[in-house]
Amino acid sequence: MVAVMNYEIKDISLAEQGRNNIEWAMKDMPVLNKIKERFRQEKPFEGLRLTACVHVTKETAALCIAMKEGGFDAVLAASNPLSTQDDVAAALVKYWDIPVFAIAGEDKNTYLRHVEAALNHKPHLIIDDGCDLVATVHSKRRDLLKDIIGSTEETTTGIIRLQAMEKEGSLEFPALGVNSSLTKHLYDNRYGTGQSAMDGIIRATNILLAGKTVVICGYGWCGKGAAKRAQGLGANVIVTEVDPLKALEAAMDGFRVMPIKNAAKEGDIFLTVTGDKNVIDVEHLLSMKSGSFVSNAGHFDVEVNINGLKRHTVEIKKIRPSLEEWVLNNGKSIYVLCEGRLVNLVAAEGHPASVMDMSFANQALGIEFVLKNKGKLENKLYTLPSSVDIEIAKLKLESMGIEIDTLTDEQIEYLNSWKSGT
Repeated sequence: MVAVMNYEIKDISLAEQGRNNIEWAMKDMPVLNKIKERFRQEKPFEGLRLTACVHVTKETAALCIAMKEGGFDAVLAASNPLSTQDDVAAALVKYWDIPVFAIAGEDKNTYLRHVEAALNHKPHLIIDDGCDLVATVHSKRRDLLKDIIGSTEETTTGIIRLQAMEKEGSLEFPALGVNSSLTKHLYDNRYGTGQSAMDGIIRATNILLAGKTVVICGYGWCGKGAAKRAQGLGANVIVTEVDPLKALEAAMDGFRVMPIKNAAKEGDIFLTVTGDKNVIDVEHLLSMKSGSFVSNAGHFDVEVNINGLKRHTVEIKKIRPSLEEWVLNNGKSIYVLCEGRLVNLVAAEGHPASVMDMSFANQALGIEFVLKNKGKLENKLYTLPSSVDIEIAKLKLESMGIEIDTLTDEQIEYLNSWKSGT
């Protein structure tokens, strides 16, 4: 481990491989690249400090580089102890002079120390993934509040926390929920999580999904994507939900829907994607078939009650890098993937760059939006204007070589009139 005054990473000698991976990702991120070129010319963030707490991946590195090109003095910390790509962290430090505080596999205390270290940068703007930076500022680093213009948030989990802060009146600067943008959650969550979650499960276990019963807990956009991908791989899919509308949608999409207490007894592979805690609780884990696989793709490691299961565990055997066998005192064994953390980022590489291209375009433009509206926004949670969504979609289509129709003047007039009918 290399530890110096302004960064803390695993090994600086990994930088060359990290640079190769970052440049590879950039080739598949045309929208962010266009934004980066504009930022380079306009320097909208000159003289400002940015602290980001996101997954340290090659795609995230492309975002951080774009923000630095726009003039930011930027610092990066990991938003998850197990998702860091150490080579990427090294490359950002060595080749782009962006301090990084992240080491793959770091314990919780190190993770929290890294969050604090990144906040010592005294940011004017924050990019958050899970709301840990914003929550830490409001709870322990209130000395920083006077300089913070606002923040952007990447995840459903983080938005839930921000909504709670706004509701109780404790949010002390404007926040922008990037996850609420259509070009983020419709694509990142559905196609990105859908593919990468299955990728992570397969890499961790090397089992065949065809013919297995896969239980997807939650039918939001992440759950919809995961259910569809599991079905495409030949699995029999069960969905569990608490929202009647989403449960109905899952049933109409052709999936079996039932409570988790029933699904626990039928499933072979379980995946949680809800943003809530103890979605799969101890009683459900104990009722599973011996040999069941349990995984999570929600941001925090609380969706599966792993800690509660420890009281019923005789032995934990490390089978593969992201796979443990938990031998229970009821005679069964349960296979836990990635310690209950993000299976798509721990066992695999997260979302493909082409999907993160749109997500991080939203992040980049979101930070610019917050800055341009300094002093005009209340201390509330906002969403980017739909015009930004449309512009990102246009740029993405252009990069894919896809053309679409445009409305004629006659069609526009018809759609805006109430006088025309049958």
